[in-house]
Amino acid sequence: MHLNSLLLFKKYAGRYFKPGISVLEVGPNSIPTRYHSAVHDPTVKWHLLGLETARFGHLDFRSKDGYNYPLTDNSYDIVLSGQVLEHVRKIWVWIKELARICKKGGYVITINPVSWEYHEAPIDCWRVYPEGMKALYEEANLKVILSVAENLEDVNYSTDTITIGEKL
Repeated sequence: MHLNSLLLFKKYAGRYFKPGISVLEVGPNSIPTRYHSAVHDPTVKWHLLGLETARFGHLDFRSKDGYNYPLTDNSYDIVLSGQVLEHVRKIWVWIKELARICKKGGYVITINPVSWEYHEAPIDCWRVYPEGMKALYEEANLKVILSVAENLEDVNYSTDTITIGEKL
């Protein structure tokens, strides 16, 4: 994860992480994740989901195809992903799966690069600006609270989009 992603998370998403909530982070890149470490609240129930092929041994859940998660509807207060969207072929299907497992009144939070070099892991498909993220969220019946593309670092090449939507 690059620094700008973490800075955007702290600036915009941190306020949604209340004591005792349940969080599902999709596609972690380390354990513990940098997002989890940034929250600093041991009462938050934090779970990790990745693909069956993920190199991490300690994931709470694994998915065979990335579009059908082994979780019941309305399971989590927050469903979070950072630097995942660009690696998903069918983002319009994927965002609906995030919304499905989010509780009513809960939040789906995505952070994705806009200006970043092509990087297969194993694929690299998308760079989505705020208006595109709004369209994806609305298609998944999420009320968009925030969607911005911003660079909070000193370098000019790492702009990311953070989008926060509430499940109605």
